[in-house]
Amino acid sequence: MRVERIALSGFRNYDEETVSFEPDVNVICGPNAQGKTNLLEAVYLLTGAHSFRTRFDKELIGFDCDWGSILADVEAEGRSQTIRLLFKRGQRRQVTVNSVKKPSSALAGLVTAVLFSPDDLYLIKEGAAARRRLMDNAISQLRPGYAALLSDYNKLYENKTRILKDWREKPSLLTTLDEFSDGLAKCSARMIRYRASFAERLAAAAGPIHRDFSGGKEELGVSYKTVSTVTDPRAPAEEIYAQVAEHQRLHRQAELDAGQCLTGVHKDDLEISINAMAARSFASQGQARTAALSLKLAEREICKAETGEYPVLLLDDVLSELDSARQEFVLNRIGGGQTLITCCEDEDISRRTGGKVFTVKEGRIR
Repeated sequence: MRVERIALSGFRNYDEETVSFEPDVNVICGPNAQGKTNLLEAVYLLTGAHSFRTRFDKELIGFDCDWGSILADVEAEGRSQTIRLLFKRGQRRQVTVNSVKKPSSALAGLVTAVLFSPDDLYLIKEGAAARRRLMDNAISQLRPGYAALLSDYNKLYENKTRILKDWREKPSLLTTLDEFSDGLAKCSARMIRYRASFAERLAAAAGPIHRDFSGGKEELGVSYKTVSTVTDPRAPAEEIYAQVAEHQRLHRQAELDAGQCLTGVHKDDLEISINAMAARSFASQGQARTAALSLKLAEREICKAETGEYPVLLLDDVLSELDSARQEFVLNRIGGGQTLITCCEDEDISRRTGGKVFTVKEGRIR
């Protein structure tokens, strides 16, 4: 799986720019704030038309432009495809694959990518939201139905939250509260099964990577934590739905009193342990970074197992944040697929990887 060529028009700080990538390592260098991350963002958008930096399409469009577009030739499973994303101010994004209009969800599985940014180095120590994003981004690429399910859940959650905040001023809102709660319980049941399955695969893939990374000194554990009444997150959806609905019933008054939605998969987490100790509480900074790297490399292996091809690996200025030993470990494991690495200085990385070098300056690529 690889991105052969990408053309950007009115996208972020790119007016009109086209670049052809090598099938293995591509080193994208240049000073800060020149457009390196914007280029990786454009590639990542091919996986499902969702950015890892913003929720709003208008932020993807250049300041003086009414529209922006990404046009890419990609190869997956031996087939060449042309993807175009068009963003217009005040309108919904448009997606075409081989000139045929498609929903954003149609991109799932067509292109897969694993992104690793400096923020991900804090994945272990951050709150649960960071680890939920890891699950959601990975599953959405591999399971088209999950992205739609996540979108439905977020809409239901926003509506229920609004009711809980405003019901005292408008008591009539309570007539629809149970309807939204039921919808959330149904979505939660299906999402829990997706997440539990992914967490199980992540644990199986990350454990050996981390063991190798630590020279056999550390065992990495990954377990999925969801609504407390759910006894088996891999059970049939109907059984999980009943257990989530019971949790909602028990917390209904507490939600009304607090004005917040207190139950659902928006509070899920991945519990990470190192040698059976909670990594968030007890891991050193070095251990936490090693664990985060292991999780990201495991995500890459899961994509490979699922699609038969390595996903495009996007390393956004992450190597500069790592010591030499961790750099070498990552660079030694990126073979077999296409990799795009951004950095401020190219000489050392291009020498160590043998990658083709691109220089980005003020939205121009050379």
